[in-house]
Amino acid sequence: MAGILRDAALYALVTFGLCVPIIAYRTDPGPGTELVLVPRWGLVAALCAAIFVARLVQRLVLLRRDARRALTPSPSQATEAVHGEPDAGQKTSKVGLYLFIGIALTLPMIAAAATGGLSSARYWIDLGILILTYVMLGWGLNIVVGLAGLLDLGYVAFYAVGAYSYALLSTTFGLSFWVCLPLAGLFAGLWGMILGFPVLRLRGDYLAIVTLAFGEIIRLVLINWTDVTGGGAGISSIPRATFFGIPFTAGDDGFAATFGIPYDSMHRLVFLYYLILGLALITNFVTLRLRRLPIGRAWEALREDEIACRSLGIDTTATKLTAFALGAAFGGVAGSFFAVRQGFISPESFNFLESAIILAIVVLGGMGSQVGVAIAAVAMVGGPEMLRNLGFLKAVFGEGFDPSEYRLLLFGLAMVAMMVWRPRGLISERMPSVSLGERRAVSGAHVSEGHG
Repeated sequence: MAGILRDAALYALVTFGLCVPIIAYRTDPGPGTELVLVPRWGLVAALCAAIFVARLVQRLVLLRRDARRALTPSPSQATEAVHGEPDAGQKTSKVGLYLFIGIALTLPMIAAAATGGLSSARYWIDLGILILTYVMLGWGLNIVVGLAGLLDLGYVAFYAVGAYSYALLSTTFGLSFWVCLPLAGLFAGLWGMILGFPVLRLRGDYLAIVTLAFGEIIRLVLINWTDVTGGGAGISSIPRATFFGIPFTAGDDGFAATFGIPYDSMHRLVFLYYLILGLALITNFVTLRLRRLPIGRAWEALREDEIACRSLGIDTTATKLTAFALGAAFGGVAGSFFAVRQGFISPESFNFLESAIILAIVVLGGMGSQVGVAIAAVAMVGGPEMLRNLGFLKAVFGEGFDPSEYRLLLFGLAMVAMMVWRPRGLISERMPSVSLGERRAVSGAHVSEGHG
């Protein structure tokens, strides 16, 4: 118990050290143009006490769990065959995918019915587009990180390549969105292969540093190559997407007149929503199919043990390059959609924080789990946006409290909690890529998990 108390006290001390420069003093406007420092040592003490109690409770719960496990052997410690049916996590993963697709398909209709019309549901449809964009980015990065096990901290570079590819091709050569969409994916995939060649022999921290540097190099090129990219001013007046050549305008050749329906400016937004939904579902379908092909099994084998891959005759060079290229291609397609939705892009939209958020979505959702990535994207992108609507927090913390300012703090706390309680992500178990068609129990003497 003395060791647990010392550990909790150490956590409280670290919290105190972090709170002193950040929370201990607040600057308020004073007389004239001066600023006045207002001490908040009571809040610091409350936070330190909360961390002390939380760490103490956590250690006691873990101690009790370890004691219970020592007395009661789990199925993974059994020496006889155990039941081999799909567990709750695998069943939930399959049901969750259909549930996610069902909600996504009906979101505009649900939002319009709940708010009284499409115009009133604009915020929710915009939020849905943002979430689905990050879902697609997470599924693309999941190929590199979740399946192939290659850490990539510069994924936003391919996102930027796709966005600038569409912006430049459409504004310079007048190409339509539907022509530029696959071209953006091809260009981003090419850059993924270019990144893959110098990192073939790297792994772990070294791979992370190189991919991080690649992302920063792309951002700096976009800022300084002003003759092509426009520099910090970015590219504006990007042409909008059409419904296979039919624009969303109020004229006789517009979408509404063509299909004989009343004109509504929200038609374009709903079209963009279903467009990114379709692109995300294509990404998911391709990923699931690739997992069952030899290249997908090679990715997962590479993730588990690269040396064993080589001993089995697997070409690790081609395996790594295909993972980088395909993941980058999906990121480029998502980037082209981002450009057509915004109508304006600049290097500020493709900083390192975007890569960190996408990687966190993959890790928190469960590396290799498609449903887990979708759930994590909804929680991490939609959660902070929902903070803006929590008006009751102002009644608790005061009228000057803005919940949206603390979204990164809550984001960090959520990641810490996930790494402590579920280090393998929200959905850490998934169905195997290849099965024998019949589930059979495996003895604990043969595998450490005790079941198969």
